[in-house]
Amino acid sequence: MLIAVDIGNSNIVIAVHDDEKWVESFRIYSDQKKTSDEYFVVLESLLTHAGVRKQDINRAAISSVVPNLTRSVQKNIIRLFDVQPLMVDRFIKTGLKNETIPVELGADLLCNLAQAHHMHPQSPVCVVDFGTALTFSTVAEDGSVLGASIAPGLVTAVNALFGNTAQLPQVELRIPDSVIGRNSQDAIRSGIMFGYAGMVTSLIERSEQELGRELYVIATGGLSRTIAPLIGRINQVAPMHTLDGLKLIADLN
Repeated sequence: MLIAVDIGNSNIVIAVHDDEKWVESFRIYSDQKKTSDEYFVVLESLLTHAGVRKQDINRAAISSVVPNLTRSVQKNIIRLFDVQPLMVDRFIKTGLKNETIPVELGADLLCNLAQAHHMHPQSPVCVVDFGTALTFSTVAEDGSVLGASIAPGLVTAVNALFGNTAQLPQVELRIPDSVIGRNSQDAIRSGIMFGYAGMVTSLIERSEQELGRELYVIATGGLSRTIAPLIGRINQVAPMHTLDGLKLIADLN
């Protein structure tokens, strides 16, 4: 069995794959103040309560965009399962053209693009990841990494409003009934949900204009299902896309 860990700025996602499907997945808060021992207790407790036996884990892979947490998680994977985890970077096998991978491309985007190209090798693909940051990463038919666009994520934008204004409340994001809100919560929902839907559509269309061809668009990340109905250009919603890419890379290596 494979344990895959995706370390993001807001959450760490841990998932277990039995070579056929994801059998368990967990999401914990990314807390750089936690010690390595605290993370050990959390990881061990989650897996024990899920009935995952340590001896069944024989492979591990880690994707991280938080350097301060990378070593802690890596150390605990070795400590728990006695396996050396594969660390995702641009120098390992991904199924992509390594010479086209930008030096600064995050490991999560690398996983996204590897899986996208693996699934749709006959067309250029854009992966829209609705995370702490809203990212658009694009790969060509030949496996060349074309690049990315980055904007603040939906929740990041809401938190910025809440933290920097005196009278605007914190809200749960969902699609409002009307663009024109009659209260603060619906007004924020409208601005964020409809506004971001327009931005996503615009960036996809501009990318296609630059490339001169149509993109296959995959949406992933925590809010992908919530906002997808507003975006007609999304071909597929795949909440586990990044982890699928992490498993693919683990298999390739």
